[in-house]
Amino acid sequence: MTQETNEQQKKTADFGYQEVPYEEKQKRVAGVFDSVAAKYDLMNDLMSMGIHRLWKKFTIELSGVRKGHRVLDIAGGTGDLTLQFSRLVGDEGQVILADINASMLKVGRDRLLDRGYGGNIQFVQANAESLPFPDNHFDVITIAFGLRNVTDKARALKDMARILKPGGRLLVLEFSKPTNPLMSKVYDAYSFTALPFMGKLFAGDSDSYRYLAESIRMHPDQETLKEMMENAGFSDVEYHNMTSGVVALHRGFKL
Repeated sequence: MTQETNEQQKKTADFGYQEVPYEEKQKRVAGVFDSVAAKYDLMNDLMSMGIHRLWKKFTIELSGVRKGHRVLDIAGGTGDLTLQFSRLVGDEGQVILADINASMLKVGRDRLLDRGYGGNIQFVQANAESLPFPDNHFDVITIAFGLRNVTDKARALKDMARILKPGGRLLVLEFSKPTNPLMSKVYDAYSFTALPFMGKLFAGDSDSYRYLAESIRMHPDQETLKEMMENAGFSDVEYHNMTSGVVALHRGFKL
C-alpha cells in the first residue's frame, strides 16, 4: 500500500453534507448517477426550466472551438456540449466525450449515435483526477456540472492543465453562489423542496436529487474556484455569473 493511499484513507471528503472516507466518495457519486442516468435530460429540463440550454450555449460561444480542434468534454454525460462541438470541429477535428460513470457514458453514446453523430467523436470512461491522455494534447477542455462531484478538485484541475496545449483553454460550467440575497433564499427553498420532490415524482429517486442540492452548496464559490484554477497553472482566469450567480462559467488559459 503506497503512502498516498494511506494518506487518502485518513482523509475525508464531502458527499453533500456528509463527511465520508476519501476513497468512498467516488463510489457514492457513481451510485447517484447510475440512478439518475436514464432520466437525466428530462430532469435537467424540469429543474432548470430549460435555462440550462442557455448556459451551455454561452459556454460554446466562449470556448472558441473551430474546425480542426481537438476537444475534451469531461463529465460529458448525455452529450449536449459534445454534440455542438462535433458540428464545430468538422471532419478535421475530434471530440472526446469522457465520463467516469459508465451509465451516463452509455446514455450519451446511444443518444449521439442515434442522432447520426459519432464520426469525429470518441467515448472514453475516465476519472477527471487521472486523465488517460498525453501532455499538450487538447485545444479546449470543458467540464459542465461535473467538477463539484470530483473528490480532489485541485488534482483534477492540474491534470486538465497538463493535457491542454499551450494557449489552450479550460471552461468550467458549474452551479455557484447567488449574488443576490433574495435569489439565494428563493434558490435554497427551491433546491431543498422542489428538486427532491421532482426527483421522486419523475425519476423515482428523491435522495439523489437531495444530494445534488447539497453538493452545490459544498462547491467552491466563484472567487475560490478562480484561485484554484490559477494555482493549477491557468492564466487570465475570469468568470461570468449567469442567473444571478446560480451558475458561473469560469474560463482560463494554459500558459
